[in-house]
Amino acid sequence: MSTRPWIVDDDLWALVEPLLPPWPGKAPGPRPVPDRQCLRGILYVLHNDIAWQLLPLELGFGSGQTCWRRLERWQQAGFFDQLHRVLLAELNAVGELGWSRACVDGPRPREKRGADTGPSPVDRRKTGSKHHLICDGRGTPPKVITTAANVNDVTQTLALVDGIPPVASRPGRPRRRPQALLGDKGYDSDPNRCELRKRRIFTVISRRGAPNIEGLGKLRYVAEQTFALLHQFKRLAVRWERRTELHDAFVSLAYSLICWRRLNKART
Repeated sequence: MSTRPWIVDDDLWALVEPLLPPWPGKAPGPRPVPDRQCLRGILYVLHNDIAWQLLPLELGFGSGQTCWRRLERWQQAGFFDQLHRVLLAELNAVGELGWSRACVDGPRPREKRGADTGPSPVDRRKTGSKHHLICDGRGTPPKVITTAANVNDVTQTLALVDGIPPVASRPGRPRRRPQALLGDKGYDSDPNRCELRKRRIFTVISRRGAPNIEGLGKLRYVAEQTFALLHQFKRLAVRWERRTELHDAFVSLAYSLICWRRLNKART
């Protein structure tokens, strides 16, 4: 990995630039900071978890307020979701998506603030939120959901499965359903099993009060690995954005970068 991970190389920029919303032709005020520089500033904050007002101006990112507003504008335009779908399609084209199984997981909640927060199960005096994730058999994350810390994992199972975007670039119809879904006892639910069967998804989920399914941990480790990769982005370790949509913009950008790294590795 580069010692300056906020640098946007030419290959990544060629993928990003066509997806960005155009700037209004008659926008009032001074000439805006170029989109590429603003993206670098956003990546700098994502990797280093600094306050927006501490963004170093000497690196040419523009002010923190400029990058924050660009993040907000791009999220409203759906840019981050589009980028993620394009990268998933590129990974699918080179055979790097594992559709044979998917894994769901939700880590220990972390202290946070803002919307979509609730009492933390590990400390009821504090509010927090957490991420719920579904990844394919190789650890690529197609969907992450942010909820309050006291939301049970099992309530997000169907939302995660249905939230997988349609992935094209291979012969046939775009695909969005894994063959099997793996989860721990926190996802044990007969109604969910019934709904997943209707979607033609086989469930491999341990039941409460019964022994764990032998060998399940060796298949589900990719979910923990993906969470570790996601939380290497320091901005996601503790949530500072009060508005959930801005935090989700950072989350979408983070797992898009994970997909981009895997795509580069596959191509080389």
